Amino acid sequence: MTKKFTLAATGDSLITMKQSVHSEPEFLEMVNLIRGADLAFTNFEMLVHNYSGDAYPSAQSGGTYMRAAPSIIGEIKWMGFDLVSTANNHSLDYMYGGLLKTREHLIKAGLPHAGTGKDLAEARQPTYLEIPQGRVALIAAASTFAPHGRAGAARRDMQGRPGLNPLRYDTWYNVRTETLMKIKEISDEVGFTDIIQPDDPDEYHFLSTKFVAGEDVGAHTKPNKADMDGNLEAIRDAARQANWVLFSLHAHEGRWNDSEQPADFIEEFARAAIDAGAHAVIGHGHHAMRGIEIRDAKPIFYSLGNFIFQNETVYKMPADFYERYKLDPYAGTPSQAFDARQKAELRPGFRKPVWFTDDRKYWLSFIPVMRFEGNLLTELKIYPTELGQDEPRSQRGRPRLASGELADEILDTMIKLSAPYGTEITKEDGVGVVEL
Repeated sequence: MTKKFTLAATGDSLITMKQSVHSEPEFLEMVNLIRGADLAFTNFEMLVHNYSGDAYPSAQSGGTYMRAAPSIIGEIKWMGFDLVSTANNHSLDYMYGGLLKTREHLIKAGLPHAGTGKDLAEARQPTYLEIPQGRVALIAAASTFAPHGRAGAARRDMQGRPGLNPLRYDTWYNVRTETLMKIKEISDEVGFTDIIQPDDPDEYHFLSTKFVAGEDVGAHTKPNKADMDGNLEAIRDAARQANWVLFSLHAHEGRWNDSEQPADFIEEFARAAIDAGAHAVIGHGHHAMRGIEIRDAKPIFYSLGNFIFQNETVYKMPADFYERYKLDPYAGTPSQAFDARQKAELRPGFRKPVWFTDDRKYWLSFIPVMRFEGNLLTELKIYPTELGQDEPRSQRGRPRLASGELADEILDTMIKLSAPYGTEITKEDGVGVVEL
C-alpha cells in the first residue's frame, strides 16, 4: 500500500523568547498548520546552555552569539516541531562545549536533530524518526561556518573533532584574458613568484584566489568533492533505511551579483541530493526567501527565509561583540550593543545597511506544506508569514500568518524567484499552490 505523508517545513529559528504565551488568531492558525502536518521541521539556529562549564564564547561567531535557556526547546516542541537541524553558522558560537551541551539538552528533551556531533561521522549520519505513516530520515549540513566549525573525522590513532557536517565549496573567478595578464604582472611586481602555478596557461592563482580566463566573467563555485561525496553517501544510506529522506542545507552564499539566487554549488548539490534519494532539500541560512525547484516530483527549497528571528533579545554578549561595535567591552550593556549594531555606518562600497532591521525582505517568509504519496510529491502549498519588522525589539521577529496585500506581496516574490526553475505558482485565497 502506498504510504502518504505530509510535511511542514520552516527556515531559521533564532528563538530567544517564549512563543506559547501568545494567542493572536494569525499566530495560533500558523501553529495549528504546523501541528497539523504528520511531521514538522525547522532549523534550530540556537545554542542552549547556562553560560557554564566549557561553553566558552568563540573568538569568531556567526554574527550574534546565539544562546537561549534550555527550556526554549520546549517552545519548539509546543509549536509542533518534530525534527530539527543544528548545522549552521552559529553551531560553534560557544565552542565545542556549547555545541555538545546543546545536543545534550536536545536529547534530554526528546527532540531528534541532525547536523552536529562529536566527530564528522556523527555529524553527518542520518537521524531517524518513526511516525505512524512511516520512517523519516534527516541529514543536515552547512556551507556557511567559521573555519573551526567543521567536524573532523576520527582515525584509529586519533579522536575526531566536534563540529558540524560541512558542505564546503571551491571558488574561482572568470576574467578576460587581458585581465589575467594584468594579474600575472601584478603578481610578478610584488614578488609572489614562489607559488606553484598550474600547467594550464589560462589559469592563475593570486592571493589565495583562482583566476581563469573565460567569457562568463564573475565568481563561480562548485561543491567540494569530498564533502559532496560524503553527504550523497549518507543520503543513499538513509534511502535504504527510511520511507522518506529530508536533507537540510544551511547556506548564505548567493550567485555573483545576485544574492537572491543561490550560488552555483548549492544548485548542483541540491539536484544531486534529489538524484541520490532525498525526497526534499530544505534550504535556509540566507535569512530571506529564494526560489523553489521541482526535480523528479520532489521539491528543492533554496531558502525558506526566517521563521523566528529574535537575535536582538539574547540575554548577554561576550566582550568581543562589544569591541566589534566600538563599545566598552567591560561596561557596555546588551541593548547598547544591539543599538550600535543597528545604527552602524555603511561599510565602504556597500549600498545597503549593514544590519537586517531596515531591509524588508528579512521579515517576510513562508511555510511550505507538502503531501507525498510514496516517493512522489502530490501537493505543495505555501503559506505566507510575516515577522513584525516595525514592532519594538521585544516583539520583532515573532511569526504569524500574513494576509491580504502582504500575503500577495510574499507570493508574488516567490513566483518571481521560482520562475527561473520553471516552477509555476498560483494564488488561491492568500495561499500559494505550486503546479506539479
